[in-house]
Amino acid sequence: MEKPLGIIGGGNMGEALIAGLIHSGLLSPAEILFSEPRPERRAYLQEKFRVSFAETNRDLVTRAPTLILAVKPQSVPEVLAEIAQSLKPHHLIISICAGVPLDYIQSFIPRPIRMVRAMPNTPALIQKGATALAPSPAAQAKDLSTAEAIFQAVGITAIVKESQMDAVTGLSGSGPAYVFAVIEALAAGGVKEGLSQDVALNLTTQTVLGAAHLIQATAKHPATLRDQVCTPGGTTMAGLYAMEEGGFRLALMNAVIAATQRSKELGEALQKLPSSSPPGRTKKIVDRLHKSARGGLKVTRKLH
Repeated sequence: MEKPLGIIGGGNMGEALIAGLIHSGLLSPAEILFSEPRPERRAYLQEKFRVSFAETNRDLVTRAPTLILAVKPQSVPEVLAEIAQSLKPHHLIISICAGVPLDYIQSFIPRPIRMVRAMPNTPALIQKGATALAPSPAAQAKDLSTAEAIFQAVGITAIVKESQMDAVTGLSGSGPAYVFAVIEALAAGGVKEGLSQDVALNLTTQTVLGAAHLIQATAKHPATLRDQVCTPGGTTMAGLYAMEEGGFRLALMNAVIAATQRSKELGEALQKLPSSSPPGRTKKIVDRLHKSARGGLKVTRKLH
């Protein structure tokens, strides 16, 4: 990896990467540079991790050959408009901006640039993340190795085609929310049957954690492990029957499908925006698109 590593954006995921990279020993604080517009956030990261900050995104780009774009999707046009002219052939951009295609990023940059698109998830905050990586056509093998090293510092990685990134977003990107909902529901069932909230939540959390670790440790299919818990006419079979009757598995599958579709819609909407538009106007349009998505409206309707 060419150093220093520059991180544009000091939000939760930017902090997770800083923490993971330092904790793993992959980089020292002196080898990490970040930019962040909020003074209080900048001071917090600098004090907590002893990393250096750049006054502007353009300054960061001139000092760091390896860049992680870690801003909200609606901020991407403004940031790219600021740094595009400063990007050189030696730069590598790793984007963790959800729903932002690599072609869209390239449209702002006057020359071909090496890029890797990454989709991490929030457990990266505790170095338990799952990140999918997709290289651009111009990316080299060493670029993918660099991205793997960075995200393996905060969890596991998988290499996919960029066309599969929407499915990754729907599965592992949004997946923690589904698991939180499952834990909440299971714990509520325990409370309904007389357990205290604390006991129900602790038992549920450890059960989910243990089950996940068991899959990893044994490399067995979940269905095989499920069958090992079941006995004919037993309690587990009664519970699984109730889940099937309530459409549990179909609901989770539909959650992944719906989130994948939403990711596709946001990406398609973003690509329809001209990269030559004034940064402020483009940012407002993208922000409106994401707000409409959160509200459950069809993004394509906002484009007409």
